[in-house]
Amino acid sequence: MLTGMNLHHLLTAREEAGRPIRIGLIGAGRFGTMYLAQARNIPGVHVVAIADIDVERAKGALALVGWPEEAYAADIPTAIANRTTTIVSDSAGLFEHDLDVVVEATGNPIVGIDHALRAIETGKHIVMVTVEADALAGPALARRAERAGVVYSLAYGDQPALIWELVDWARASGFDVVCAGKGAKYLEHYHAMNPDNVWEHWEFSKELTDSGQLNPFMHTSFRDGTKAAIEMAAVANAAKLVPSDRGLTFTPGDIEHIASIQSPRSAGGVLDHEGTVDVMSSVTRNGEWIPFNTQEGVYVVVKAANPYVASCFAEYPWHPDPSGQYAALFRPYHYVGLELNISIANAVLRGVATGAPAGFYADVVACAKKDLEAGETLDGEGGFTVWGKLISAETSVARGALPVALAHHVPLLNAVPEGGIVRWEDVRVDESLETAIALRRETEALLTAAAV
Repeated sequence: MLTGMNLHHLLTAREEAGRPIRIGLIGAGRFGTMYLAQARNIPGVHVVAIADIDVERAKGALALVGWPEEAYAADIPTAIANRTTTIVSDSAGLFEHDLDVVVEATGNPIVGIDHALRAIETGKHIVMVTVEADALAGPALARRAERAGVVYSLAYGDQPALIWELVDWARASGFDVVCAGKGAKYLEHYHAMNPDNVWEHWEFSKELTDSGQLNPFMHTSFRDGTKAAIEMAAVANAAKLVPSDRGLTFTPGDIEHIASIQSPRSAGGVLDHEGTVDVMSSVTRNGEWIPFNTQEGVYVVVKAANPYVASCFAEYPWHPDPSGQYAALFRPYHYVGLELNISIANAVLRGVATGAPAGFYADVVACAKKDLEAGETLDGEGGFTVWGKLISAETSVARGALPVALAHHVPLLNAVPEGGIVRWEDVRVDESLETAIALRRETEALLTAAAV
């Protein structure tokens, strides 16, 4: 009988053997800093190098989390030899040395794809925090990683990996998955939000928004629907779920009514079909916070396979829908980078991902925030021109829709009305993005191959 095979045991064994997991972290932003705050308290891990184009930011991250001065190294070989940590401005060195796993946390989908490819080519596992890269070309990256014998994984702590875990729980327990989703604050006019008015829709103090510490473009994408679409595309592709071409509903509701809302319209819910993804709003359409809302949480809605299971739904306080056929499992929080080591440990010690694309089922396409004229330049996620809409991969490819991740600094050749989807033929593609575009075409080819 196998005993002691939990992750902490495996990590402790690596610590005692003097063989810690060697980690390279690319990006010392919020997610990376949260992981660094935990890393020295975890047995069996060694953050060898932190790569960030802003070295001072990386130094500030280590100082913020109390990294001791004696734990710094001058270069990667010294860091490996002495179990210390170095900071580099160029990520290239991480791929030249004997690391076990690379954590990609830059937030830039184009750069993220390049880093993932280099990790795969050099035999390193990759934990993809940059979910924007996963939504753009994750299925192709996961396929390449599989062929190379390394793990490509979503990042535990971020909502997509946690939602995927709930889906896996449901299916392994014998349930059919009706819907997988998360909570977020959303109002109907948010799609038109832009960096000039974004702070009107957040609860930050004026002192903070005036301080320059917050990125208005990033926070626009968090609220205009783009980030939610990107995260749910990652879930859909990992869990083989198909989104509605109408996009996410952002239906208001509390945790007791998840199953009632996130069920098919034929059963009184809002879904076009079962086996999908969605997001619920934590505020009413009037902007009032809903008590016991789903904000920050994740959920999966399952369906009773027979009358006995339905009777179990009714006998326990699981808040089934009125028909008694649907029930939800809800996790109220995600701990972001503080939980990241679950992905790192699973990849290196067990050879499994905490969620990875299983195919191309969902896409996030550029949708016009206003009437756009030929000659205008698109400014991507969180900008003034487009927001990211979630639709099925099949519809995206059939319509020639432009992924929102490729809608940065590209001129429009044709006018696009407000609410219209931008197509590849509507823009002059940036040829410098050759690698990202090639991986995107590989992703689209997976859809074609699956249909054969």
